[in-house]
Amino acid sequence: MTQHKTPELEFILLVALLTAMVAMSIDTMLPAVGLMAQELGAQHPNDRQLIVLAFFCGMTFGTIVFGPASDSWGRKASIFAGLGFFIVGAFICLVATSFPMLIAGRLLQGFGASSPRIVSIAMVRDKAGGAHMARIMSFVMSVFMLVPIIAPSVGQLVLYVASWRVLFAGFMVAALISAAWLALRQEETLALDKRKPYRVEALAASAWEVARNPISLGYTLAVGGIFAAFVCYLGTSQQIFAEQYQQGDKFALWFGGLAFAIALAMIANGRFVVRLGMRRLSKWALRGFIAVWACMVVLCIIYVGHPPLLVMGPLLFCSFFCSGLLFGNYNAMAMEPMGHIAGMAAAISGALSSLVALLMGGFAGRFYDGTMYPLTLAFFCFGLFALVFSEWAEWWRRRARKSVA
Repeated sequence: MTQHKTPELEFILLVALLTAMVAMSIDTMLPAVGLMAQELGAQHPNDRQLIVLAFFCGMTFGTIVFGPASDSWGRKASIFAGLGFFIVGAFICLVATSFPMLIAGRLLQGFGASSPRIVSIAMVRDKAGGAHMARIMSFVMSVFMLVPIIAPSVGQLVLYVASWRVLFAGFMVAALISAAWLALRQEETLALDKRKPYRVEALAASAWEVARNPISLGYTLAVGGIFAAFVCYLGTSQQIFAEQYQQGDKFALWFGGLAFAIALAMIANGRFVVRLGMRRLSKWALRGFIAVWACMVVLCIIYVGHPPLLVMGPLLFCSFFCSGLLFGNYNAMAMEPMGHIAGMAAAISGALSSLVALLMGGFAGRFYDGTMYPLTLAFFCFGLFALVFSEWAEWWRRRARKSVA
């Protein structure tokens, strides 16, 4: 029996929806984190950050489970399993009667969300290669970039008319639609003869190879440093804009506007990376990131921890633009020596950088005290952390090239 072949446009939209599950699950509910923590009896104002951090924690461990598993089980089965965990986690959050119960649900939801995010990209790789794959992914990313821009506004609109619990019902509906669409309209992209046994020892060997390669490890840790600032920002953004700067309902507009900086950076990277090269572009982007946060530290000293929002906003925009240039390029450079185990190495590198980001970004967020002092200092240090490890990786790369020559 001949399998149904999904039209390319429909395939792009399906992959975009699956990929966007993560951003949708975080950004849509950011306007509600304060209400959720208050209603469920969180002990400390900063505990609301755990609603975001728990999701990232689950996603980190899900990455190293579902990525390799999809090479063994097939793409569709792996995505269905992830969506199942995602739905159960969202349901736990929907009916949560305590803050720990909510955090447990978010942990499970993040674990499940890692599967459609990772495995959908593998589906693209199965169906297309080279320029065709790049073309499909550019369309997918165009759709994906819209989510962080509009999602907080959607969440804010829901809060005008309903409880925050409705957001989790919406996540469940989106996951069910994705599962039905995948089951009915998308063929399996990984043939049976191309599947590999799921072996823990192979995963451990890949982890060891990434860890002992200074180029891969250096750039993976550099990604973790930049991602730490982003994780910390996601956890504290509602406190900063809605409460410290008393923007209230305008929080969604500020968040969406700053998310546009990352979208703009991805477009710019696509235009200039071939002309300037990944390393040169990344070098100046990282220095720009550090310079922005050095300026923010000075502003915090001048304004006693409360820089004017109209001054801070453009600087944050520049910071996120620089971050957007760094994420893709640093990940690509981390994978350069790992072509022979690309799939496994990508899962390990992604999990390690996320773990670093969680530990550093989560720790920094706990120091938020109603001023920008602790965060600006932490973000400046995260930039220096990325600089140290990226330069370390480049030193080893230059040394390796000299030894070959």
